[in-house]
Amino acid sequence: MTGAASLAAAGRKVWWYVREVIGDTAYERYVEHLRTHDPEAQAPTRREFERMRMDAGDDPRKGFRCC
Repeated sequence: MTGAASLAAAGRKVWWYVREVIGDTAYERYVEHLRTHDPEAQAPTRREFERMRMDAGDDPRKGFRCC
């Protein structure tokens, strides 16, 4: 593997890690899970999915959450 190729591979790994940490891959994982468990279900748009995530985090029954 050349220096440029190994640098590109390292960059892809870092990018994957950053996306996992910030939760950017949550939508893709949710849609994949939905397709696996209920292929007939209509997948929400990314915007609808993010709204569902925000609403779930705002549930007062879950107690105080800072983030």
